[in-house]
Amino acid sequence: MFGNDRNAIRQQFISAWKLYRMPGAQLTPLQKMIGDIIAMHPEYHPLFEQEDEKLVESEFGADGGPNPFFHLGMHISLHEQLQTDRPTGIMDIYQRLQKKSPDKHHAEHRMMECLEKSLWEAQTKGVLPDEKAYLECLRRLPGK
Repeated sequence: MFGNDRNAIRQQFISAWKLYRMPGAQLTPLQKMIGDIIAMHPEYHPLFEQEDEKLVESEFGADGGPNPFFHLGMHISLHEQLQTDRPTGIMDIYQRLQKKSPDKHHAEHRMMECLEKSLWEAQTKGVLPDEKAYLECLRRLPGK
């Protein structure tokens, strides 16, 4: 979606958040999605209000702490999967899980546990993510 340039990816998030907060700004669908996702994460708002250069160059996750760009990127990946129902059946799983969750955001976080596991396993093995294993993990989520 963004490419492989870490700084360019981060700049997309920063720019989208700035535009999102500007009254009357015209946003692309992707910028709106990014803004909506950042808006759901008030813990990241002070971070995104830093100087652009500091945020782009920061080493998140190096100390074992969370990487906000990875987390927000996972939300975007999940949103794209839901919009296209790919892998097939994910939208049904999401709708059922959402009914059992306090809110949409909580349901997404639960699903992201499986997405992260799927990505980690694929990266570790040097292969593409296994859609069947991913869906199976989602189906096993409690409350689904």
